[in-house]
Amino acid sequence: MNEILNENENKYFKTLDENFEQALNLASREFSDEELLELLKNGNVPQKQYAVLNLKTVTSKDVAKILIDNLTGQDGKVREVVSLRVNEFMAQPETLEYFKSEDFYDVFLEAIVDINGNICRNIIGAIVNLKDDATFTEYFTDKLIERIWQLLEVIKDFDLQDGKYKVNKEVFKLYWCLEALCEFAEMLALEKLKPILLRTKDIRDYTIREKTAKILAKNFADPELDSAKFELSKDDNYYVRRYFA
Repeated sequence: MNEILNENENKYFKTLDENFEQALNLASREFSDEELLELLKNGNVPQKQYAVLNLKTVTSKDVAKILIDNLTGQDGKVREVVSLRVNEFMAQPETLEYFKSEDFYDVFLEAIVDINGNICRNIIGAIVNLKDDATFTEYFTDKLIERIWQLLEVIKDFDLQDGKYKVNKEVFKLYWCLEALCEFAEMLALEKLKPILLRTKDIRDYTIREKTAKILAKNFADPELDSAKFELSKDDNYYVRRYFA
């Protein structure tokens, strides 16, 4: 067993050394935008990280697509740095236009439930800039609501206190879906939003009630939601009731 552990440790430090050496080699060179994009398309993990960090701007939908293609299905270190830059570029009016392609919608939906919370946060921050795009908002919110109900169905019989990975994984996804929903809540018809809030306010995991409270704090004119808001204002958990202090 010790031999196996030592072997794994040696491989780990060898990989770190190789990545560090490769990063130094990359930093010592000047790359054109075309070369950076080629690294981002076909490079290894350190090369992709270097390329996306050093990409100065997005000049076309094709460049945006290369970034979006690296937002899912890649090593976590690549996904995270790509999500950071996508958030930066989509905050800029001159580059936002290149990210409005309908081809990207489903990728955004997957990225907001990434296993890495930083990626979820970055992409939710990015897509907020598409709120005024009616085509995106309609598609995204419909799919988001559909996913929320699917997750609610999955976790309805779970013991949310048992700490199992599967439970935590699904609750984690629901948490980030509700965070995204919060950003678009005021654009939704109440009949779509209300049933979700009335369901999630009773979930035992406080992180879900917290997100429900965050949405309810937007003060919808509805007696049942007012009642739910009052209920959560008395919640045992500070992070839930703080929205109504």
